[in-house]
Amino acid sequence: MSVKIKICGLTRPQDIEYVNEALPDFIGFVFAKSKRQVTAEVAEGLKKPLDSRIPAVGVFVNEDTDMITSLCKNGIIDFVQLHGDESSEYIESLRQKINNPIIKAVRVKDSESVKAACSLPCDYLLLDTYLGNEYGGTGKAFDWGLISDTAKPFFLAGGISAGNAETAIRNINPYCLDVSSGVETDSIKDRNKILNIVNLVRSVK
Repeated sequence: MSVKIKICGLTRPQDIEYVNEALPDFIGFVFAKSKRQVTAEVAEGLKKPLDSRIPAVGVFVNEDTDMITSLCKNGIIDFVQLHGDESSEYIESLRQKINNPIIKAVRVKDSESVKAACSLPCDYLLLDTYLGNEYGGTGKAFDWGLISDTAKPFFLAGGISAGNAETAIRNINPYCLDVSSGVETDSIKDRNKILNIVNLVRSVK
């Protein structure tokens, strides 16, 4: 099965135009504190013109489950990505409220952290770079050798760009590549970089 691609951290109407042209498999709206953070209102405005074939993922860090539920019920997001310290209990309580697929991010410190995460009651894992107190968005890759056999399909994040995407696909074979800063120029989403990496991922056989 071919590897999918997610373009994360969309904030502007132009970003939506770029992804509608490129047609990645997922896009991401970041609701957690970050330079790419959007409000529910902004995300709702961006979702309306988004091509209906592209599911929107909401990215949260230790967020109140009621806010996530509201975004799901209102059709602003289709998938939920938990990027904080959310426990099994938190995920289970969220599952009682929504039917949307849940992605749990793991900041990979060692191979044990990946194995431990496989027992969480989520649908997908997202493997990201461990950097102290940072909750992601570091733009730095981690040692992919730490990825052990995962019982769940996973998104691979952390410094993914056109320069290492093919290597990641061939060596790691993730479910999906998660790209944000790798398709930016001066912290702004770059149309050519988005088109380039989506075409690149589609071309790897």
